[in-house]
Order: sequence, then C-alpha cells, then structure tokens
Amino acid sequence: MFLTSFLLAALVIRHKAHVEAFLSTLGPWVAYPLAILVFTVVASAPFSVTDALAIMNGVIFGPVWGSLVNAVGLVFAALAGYAIARRTSHLLELEKNIARLPPWVKRFKVGSPQFLLTLRVIPGLGGTLATQIAAACKIPVFIHVWTMCAIAIPICTVLAIFGDRASFAVHAYYMAHRPHMPQRFNEFFHHRRDHPEPEESRR
Repeated sequence: MFLTSFLLAALVIRHKAHVEAFLSTLGPWVAYPLAILVFTVVASAPFSVTDALAIMNGVIFGPVWGSLVNAVGLVFAALAGYAIARRTSHLLELEKNIARLPPWVKRFKVGSPQFLLTLRVIPGLGGTLATQIAAACKIPVFIHVWTMCAIAIPICTVLAIFGDRASFAVHAYYMAHRPHMPQRFNEFFHHRRDHPEPEESRR
C-alpha cells in the first residue's frame, strides 16, 4: 500500500497538467470537496498511508490550498476514525500493544493528551493505536481530534509544499533535458505526442 500510494503520487507529479485540466472541468465546487472526501476516507481507515495523498494535494492545488485540503480532510478523518474505532477497538489487543510501547511513551498516563501526542509520533502503528486507545478509553472526541491534528497537520503541510516544489522541479528537469533524451524514452515515459508544428514553421 505504501509503495503503491507513492507510485500514484509520482504519476500525479509527472502528469500534473493533465490532472489540473481534468479538475478544472469539474470546477472548484466539486474538485475541492472531492479531494477532501478522498483524503477523509483514506486517512480515517486503520493503518492508512496519507503521506502520498498529502503530496498529491500539494501538486494539484498548490502549497496553500493543498495544505488547506489536507487540514480539513484530517479534521473529518479524525471524527470518522474515532467513530470507526468505537466499534473496532475490541479487535486489537490494546493491552499487549500498550505493553510493547517504548518507555518514553508509557511514562504518560494512558489516554492522556500527552500520551496520545507522543504515541502519534511513532510512524505507522502509532496513529492507529492512538485512535483505538482514545476510543476504547472514551476520551472526549475533541481531545482526540486536536491531538491528531497537532501532529498530522504540520507533517501534511510540509508534504504539500514538497509536492508543489517537486512538481516544478520535475517539469523543469524534463524541459531542460528533453532535447537530449532518446525518442523512445520520451514516448514511453511521457505517453503523449508532440504538438504539431505550425504551418509557417514547416515552410
């Protein structure tokens, strides 16, 4: 899932113009809610990988609006994830997982904001485990939302900025090196035909 998500992000970076053209046909009143909905669904799922999606939003919408889409999506994902965890927390062996946590996490009271914030720093399992523990301990949803967003929003903002800069770097590199690339490589990698020459240049 991790590799697939980043492969998808790479394709969006490369074909940014085509993606933007498609979204422009939808209009902002459809494109932005659609992006937020997709981010919410992905981020609310247990063991989800949202890094690549945060990068893609930066590529598509730019650093400012991409970061805003990520932030709004994270808030909705926190609410949805908490609701899901209320029904699925019993499926995980929380006591055993808590016992396996490093000492620098367990020094805080289980379920406290400090505990949730520290736990979410752990990549991968940390975010999912924090959501499940918050639901199992019946922590107020507000605490769950702000502790999740306090960690996730800055990370996703950096990823959105990175995605925006990476897309410009890839485009600039391609435009600078395209004349020196083999024709077969251009056709295979970019999957598009060159624009036909104007009639005047042919003459």
